[in-house]
Amino acid sequence: MPQRAIPFLFMRGGTSRGPYFNRADLPEDREALAELLCDVVGAGHPLNIDGIGGGAAVTTKVAMLSPSEDPWADVDYLFAQLAVEERLVDFKPTCGNILAGVGPAAIEMGLVDANGPETRVRIRAVNTGTRVEASVKTADGAVCYEGDCMIDGVPGSAAPVPLSFMDVAGSSTGAMLPTGNVVDMIDGIEVTCIDVAMPMMIARAADFGIEGTESREELDSNRALIDRMEAVRLQAGELMRMGDVSQSVTPKVGLLSAPRGNGSISARYFMPWACHPTMAVTGGQCIASSLLCPGTVSRDIARCPNGSPAKIVIEHPVGEIEIMIDYKPSSDGLIEIISGGVVRTARLLARGEVMAP
Repeated sequence: MPQRAIPFLFMRGGTSRGPYFNRADLPEDREALAELLCDVVGAGHPLNIDGIGGGAAVTTKVAMLSPSEDPWADVDYLFAQLAVEERLVDFKPTCGNILAGVGPAAIEMGLVDANGPETRVRIRAVNTGTRVEASVKTADGAVCYEGDCMIDGVPGSAAPVPLSFMDVAGSSTGAMLPTGNVVDMIDGIEVTCIDVAMPMMIARAADFGIEGTESREELDSNRALIDRMEAVRLQAGELMRMGDVSQSVTPKVGLLSAPRGNGSISARYFMPWACHPTMAVTGGQCIASSLLCPGTVSRDIARCPNGSPAKIVIEHPVGEIEIMIDYKPSSDGLIEIISGGVVRTARLLARGEVMAP
């Protein structure tokens, strides 16, 4: 039986990369789609040797684009996170790094027309319902990838892709603080369960017995830490009304410590069974929001600016990421998130057909 050829773009978005598809070229049935994506990526092997995945959670991601059903948006973006060593696909979360490539990909696919030196692409993240506006550098009807914007975790420079996220609070669970508490105690550890762009369980690194300055490799090899975090995360998922999350990558986990440089906080972000090599865009917005919300687990270790919008600088394993949060005080003494912003870059790496069994 011949293999099936599927058109695709292979892109780096932020500090992640993966195939970008036109949704019309893929199966409608979700189970059939999951099977196909596992074949494409090569999920189920530590090297993804029989697919185009890169053997890491940041390189087993898939973006699927289509004309939007939302009158506000230009394009719908369906995201899939695939496991590396298991044939497991999670359609629940979204990914802000991969999202950085959605605007350029939509123009490359002909879903959006380039318009002048900067093309604004309005994106609906199907997984969470979040609305995002991306600004893409264009010229002569095409995407321009060259520029002088540098982001930690990516060599060289590229054209900036500013992203503005709306409707981020409670996007997955329906509430910014889905447990109803600013702090919950799970197995003797204080955690903040918060949902802003990405549902997360956030705790102090010291409470899990680490400094919070360790490298990704050190943390990934600390299986006692991973197992301890997972035990707490499973309970946090229940408290956040997310049910059994043992087969889901959400809620993600963030471990915080005091900043070492001029940042607002130092953070290690787990996806959730391995440490992110840098920082997720959605996770960064969630961590930044937790710093601004009174009474969270970061209250004694963060260095926060006054006023809104606030620029939060998160130190991660290989550098920093800047997150802008527009917010206002709420009547309950906490905060109301209006929007989050970040600047990423993207690059088209290859285009053609990927072969599926």
